[in-house]
Amino acid sequence: MSRTNTAQGRSRSAVDSGVNRWVVLVVLCVSLLLVALDATILHVAVPSLTEDLRPSSTALLWIVDAYPLVCASLLILFGTLGDRVGRRRVLLLGYALFGIASAVAALATEPAVLIGARALLGVGGAMIMPATLSILRTVFPDRRERATAIGVWTATAAIGAATGPVLGGFLVENYWWGSVFLINIPLMALILPLGRRLLPESRGAADGPWDVLGALMAAAGVLGCVLGVKRAGAGAPLLALPTAGPLLLGAALLVLFVRRQKRRPYPLIDLRLFSRAAFTTSVGCIVIGMLALVGLELIAVQYLQLVLGLSPLETGLRLLPLTFAAMAAGATGSYTLRRIGPRRMVGWGFLLTAAAVLLLTLMGQHDRPLLLTVGFVLLGFGLQTTLFSAYESMLSEAPQRSAGGAAAIGETSYQLGAGMGIALLGSVMNAAYGPTLASVPGVPAEASRAAANSLGEAYKVADQLGGAAGDALHQAARHSFVHGLHVTLFVSAGLLLVGALMAQRLPRVMECPVDPEEAFDAREAQGAFSAQEGPDRAAEPGAAGVAGVPEGAPAGPSERAGSSGRADRSQPVGPPEGIEPRVPATREAIEPAGSGRPAH
Repeated sequence: MSRTNTAQGRSRSAVDSGVNRWVVLVVLCVSLLLVALDATILHVAVPSLTEDLRPSSTALLWIVDAYPLVCASLLILFGTLGDRVGRRRVLLLGYALFGIASAVAALATEPAVLIGARALLGVGGAMIMPATLSILRTVFPDRRERATAIGVWTATAAIGAATGPVLGGFLVENYWWGSVFLINIPLMALILPLGRRLLPESRGAADGPWDVLGALMAAAGVLGCVLGVKRAGAGAPLLALPTAGPLLLGAALLVLFVRRQKRRPYPLIDLRLFSRAAFTTSVGCIVIGMLALVGLELIAVQYLQLVLGLSPLETGLRLLPLTFAAMAAGATGSYTLRRIGPRRMVGWGFLLTAAAVLLLTLMGQHDRPLLLTVGFVLLGFGLQTTLFSAYESMLSEAPQRSAGGAAAIGETSYQLGAGMGIALLGSVMNAAYGPTLASVPGVPAEASRAAANSLGEAYKVADQLGGAAGDALHQAARHSFVHGLHVTLFVSAGLLLVGALMAQRLPRVMECPVDPEEAFDAREAQGAFSAQEGPDRAAEPGAAGVAGVPEGAPAGPSERAGSSGRADRSQPVGPPEGIEPRVPATREAIEPAGSGRPAH
């Protein structure tokens, strides 16, 4: 029995397990919501946490960064491990670790304990995130239904990320900073038994040993890259050893990881996925989308709090239109994808987001609520449309047996894009903000240098100076920040336009194979067969339609229609000896509206 058939059988047993797949989707979305909340909920609790625990500047940096660093570095490890030992098993273990780590973090009295708890939260998050997406890929084999499910999944991630500051602001203002972790415990206590009872088990290919060394190389490589990118985003010089060292080491390990996977008979990640233009393009679009979203959100939060003077709770509420727009895009994404296809959906999503970013350049030093609301609505809808279609295209290009690895690649791209967004857009912001404060009339040079570090630091220096000099520095810092914000928005719009150009490599139509597992293997077998047959055979009428179909296999659509170019059935056509035959899956192409072709 072939590896493909084994994986396919497991997929079907998971789908036909008797559990309603939409109930499974609810459980998976609640899981993802908790992980997404924890990525942003701590940001508004940092001032209160600093006052209570008194961490050093380095310790505070690790308290904030330990979770995303550990989570990003372990996604490939646990995503591929789930393919081997069972995705449900890895997910349930992630639930347990997440709950335990939340309790330790909430009750921490020392910075070191909190850093360790945040790292353990990252381990739990790395188990949960790819497992939810790979299980979703398994229980929704039909692409139409899977598109709807992914729309709900991506909307849930957006809700969690945007709701985190609102919920965190409410908890910090009414309780203490540890409450932002404590809310995870009752939810995990509920979701763990529900997941154990309702979620189906599924596995991918289990041939050959699991590449432990390769998994560790991938984890260390991603960790080095993300750490270097975060240091650069924090303002550290790019060529300094603490920044360039992790970046170069991480990149080298990832190159060695790829070379190792190419040589192994049973690789950890099927690198053939990257030979598919749609898969590679989708991953690139996820990186660019997250790069724009996270960088802009971080700067927007600073603008709302430091320039407009809003409280953390008010800041979170101002970002809610972005969340609601993302929810709407996720809810309508499946219908839109069927109507216009992946290429137009991703491209138009990037263009809409770029238009929203350019609209936000009209922001100034005074509050304009209507402008901000319209801009955030367009931003949320455009980016969610892009991310939804990119995730859907990426996952649909991967066979079920590699769902865990594909999900891990997507989530790693998500995390890398977020880190690169903070680093790149943060660097642009700092470069545009600092120089304008070099010479403020009446302000000492030392005070100006300190104020150039950040807007918050400038406010502190201005308060210490007082008088006319303090007022001048305060106004100059506000003006410089708004100028830097405008420059950053223009750069972000340029990156989004690059994403729109990348999207042109995606398929124009949404193809719905009856059996995605066999469709993937049919493409691989047909490509190998065509390469051996040569160009002359490929040019024969009807050859492409029956390549790789053994005698007695169900006829494809063109054969059933009795087309004049059908190959002679008295001369059965099959792959050469040594190539295992695959039956190409029947495809139903969903033509974009206005394409001139009848939609099915």
